[in-house]
Amino acid sequence: MEEKETIQEKTKKPEKKMKKKKKAEITVKANKKGRHVMPLLNFIKAIVVPFYWLVKPFKLYGNKKVQDGPLIYVCNHYTLMDAVYPAVTTSEGIHYLAKKENFETPGLGFLIRKVKGIAANRDGNDVRAILDCFKCLKNGEKLCIFPEGTRNKTGEEMLPFHHGAAAIAIKCKVPIVFVLIYKKPRYFRKTHIIVSEPIELTEYYGKKLTDEELTTVDERLRLRMIEMRREHTEFLQSKKKKKTK
Repeated sequence: MEEKETIQEKTKKPEKKMKKKKKAEITVKANKKGRHVMPLLNFIKAIVVPFYWLVKPFKLYGNKKVQDGPLIYVCNHYTLMDAVYPAVTTSEGIHYLAKKENFETPGLGFLIRKVKGIAANRDGNDVRAILDCFKCLKNGEKLCIFPEGTRNKTGEEMLPFHHGAAAIAIKCKVPIVFVLIYKKPRYFRKTHIIVSEPIELTEYYGKKLTDEELTTVDERLRLRMIEMRREHTEFLQSKKKKKTK
């Protein structure tokens, strides 16, 4: 019996050890010029943007060419394709902060991972996501946040902002660039996209803010975007008056 057991033990195939899946690095190395470029994202833009522009044309106003280096895009949200608008202002890569549900969607989730998107809870209270944001910004890269947290399907001018954009910008001491979608994009109608100059919340740098204080700063950002919309309305009205004279 002992000999049989020994033979069985020798001929028994060793169990395969489960390899722990290594998490893909979220950051992008700078090239020789010090720029953080995502070739795949630029390739997708080259294919998608021209086609998208044909069916939903858009025009940029303001800061059409955003500076290189770390910053946070703060964008209002109507459709899944809103990610196009920040992307066309730079040839550097952008890390999009997206809700976890998008990462679980077949096809879309795969694509978001490939362009190094960051998954976050809908309420923005996600330590892992925030740490990834810090890591990217401190590496000199760009981040895009849709602080409304979901697509605006209401009649409201803009939904309340979730915590995130202001807190991250203050902690990492990076500027914010607003990307305002003037009206909900529609087929074969030109959408106006207003891009602001970078703003910095320097008065809050180095301070430990309470939730109430962060809510106040987030509301300040939201009101600034609403103000941008009204300023653009005035601009269009004045332009129309000049034409009628």
